[in-house]
Amino acid sequence: MGAVVGKAESPRSLSISETKLESKMVEAMQRRAAKGSVMKSFNCIILKFPKIDESLRNCKDIFQQFDEDSNGAIDHDELKRAFSKLEVSFTDEEIDDLFAACDINEDMGIKFNEFIVLICIVFLLKDDQNAGQKKVDMGMPKLEATFETLVDAFVFLDKNKDGYVSKIEMVQAINETTTGGRSSGRIAMKRFEEMDWDRNGMVNFKEFLFAFTRWIGIDDLDDEDEEE
Repeated sequence: MGAVVGKAESPRSLSISETKLESKMVEAMQRRAAKGSVMKSFNCIILKFPKIDESLRNCKDIFQQFDEDSNGAIDHDELKRAFSKLEVSFTDEEIDDLFAACDINEDMGIKFNEFIVLICIVFLLKDDQNAGQKKVDMGMPKLEATFETLVDAFVFLDKNKDGYVSKIEMVQAINETTTGGRSSGRIAMKRFEEMDWDRNGMVNFKEFLFAFTRWIGIDDLDDEDEEE
């Protein structure tokens, strides 16, 4: 996977809204995990990096449409209007919870990398609600295919299907790709630490997504925009 220049987030306690959202994500991921994963190794995930990177960067145009005042962040009211345009029916409380959970800088604005994480979580939750019915359609077929790949990657890592990825599961996933040994163990621990930003020993889907945006350099794209 190569060197990863991550921006470590300071651990902070979860708010009630984040805890409620996490419960919904875990339950949705548990149901999704029952379907299994097409991923056969961690290398399968790595090989998809370029395609995922391209797809998520193309999401920049969508982000800019919703960033109505062009200040580089989507505020709470803009997010509500964005959901309306996407025809995603979330309650005000659910939107509040999503906003609070994905605004990791706590600056009252959703930056581009945070927006990607937020929309992917929406995809997971809405797809779960529509289980047994037609797939959720947010009008972004290529992006939704990318989100499904990310969900599938998490399911591959979540060996016991409990909605979280543990250190042991990360080591197992890496060992399935390599011959094992100390080297693979160190790689697994480094990747896990990059995901487990609240340092509680378990990685949920949101943490996985934020790590993934750093791995493919979406954070760097934000920095480039700020420098312009």
